[in-house]
Amino acid sequence: MGPLSGLKVLDLSRVLAGPLCTLILADLGAEVVKVEPPWGDETRGWGPPFAKGESAYFLAVNRGKRSIALDLKTLEGQGAVRKLAQRADVLVENFKTGDLKRYRLDYESLRELNPRLVYLSLTGFGHTGPRAQEPGYDAALQGYTGIMSVTGEPEGPPMKVGVAWIDVMTGMMGAVAVLAALWERERSGLGQHIDLSLFDVGLFALANLGESYLLTGKPPGRLGNAHAQIVPYGVFPAADGWLVLAVGNDEQFGRLCQVLGLAELQERFPQNAKRVENREEVVEAVSAVLKARPRAYWLDRLKEAGVPAAPVNNLAEAFQDPQAEARGAVWTLRHPLLGPMPTLASPLRFLSRTPAAPTLPPPLLGEHSEAVLREAGFTPEEVQALVEKGTVRTVRGRGDLGKAPS
Repeated sequence: MGPLSGLKVLDLSRVLAGPLCTLILADLGAEVVKVEPPWGDETRGWGPPFAKGESAYFLAVNRGKRSIALDLKTLEGQGAVRKLAQRADVLVENFKTGDLKRYRLDYESLRELNPRLVYLSLTGFGHTGPRAQEPGYDAALQGYTGIMSVTGEPEGPPMKVGVAWIDVMTGMMGAVAVLAALWERERSGLGQHIDLSLFDVGLFALANLGESYLLTGKPPGRLGNAHAQIVPYGVFPAADGWLVLAVGNDEQFGRLCQVLGLAELQERFPQNAKRVENREEVVEAVSAVLKARPRAYWLDRLKEAGVPAAPVNNLAEAFQDPQAEARGAVWTLRHPLLGPMPTLASPLRFLSRTPAAPTLPPPLLGEHSEAVLREAGFTPEEVQALVEKGTVRTVRGRGDLGKAPS
């Protein structure tokens, strides 16, 4: 049994930040019901790649959940969610500010039915401030929060991070917030509303670069793969590929210079501050030597010398790394359409007594609609009436997934 076994989570979110949050909770044992519109979470249609009609995007963050397809624009659909919320511990949603209030599914409405409910709202900019009504998308938020301004080559254009970085960070912070609110509920007996925004998370995650600006008033620029405060630290070319050097202190720099035969460089720039001031000269000297031999040669020599270094792997190389195999980086689930399906393992799988573990495969749209409603107290006749009216959808064909009605 997982550490969150018995916890009931009602997931009204879609795309990435919210589903990743509830994925974390599901891997830890929570019972997650994913409420989707009749046409499904948008990411069901985001691809390629698809596997038998299932998108990799949706499959990535929706394991461990049961799907109920429900039309929230109908009074019956809204009533069904209220009934589900009465027995839930946690509700996660990422609707635009004010949208759920129209349906009386906002926190203030639902806490009257369930005072113990922990209600997590994920939005682009939060529920207050001049941008509260604006939609939030990861790429836009990477622009707003400044991470694009420090990502990319110095002479090139601003670049976004290769994955939806702020969405992922927000999903993880959402799980932390939920667990904190649940722990506080043990003392007070009451739930609470959590207003978490991509904007706030993006600014917080600037970490040392954000603090550097706050202290100096000078916005940092783009350094490519280099580090703003450490040299040499970044990506360097070998004869047959790329490697990462992460020389974190002066002692490591001395060992690096011994391996590369650059004793003069070590004599001229023994302190990191001097190396940062003379970044280009140091990087050029190190690069010139590394280019002369294959990557494997340098990685072996640097490892022997105790200099932090690593290959720049593509994803195939990353998942084939013996460390990934030893740590069980891939879980296999049995999907109703795909059969055995590989999926990214939770990094929380190493709790000594109650590790995260795979449970259900990512659901088909509406796969569990009838079962979930029956558990919430609906009779078979009531469920059938909702299906016949179109308020509830059960498993349906694959061609219309991810598409809202025109």
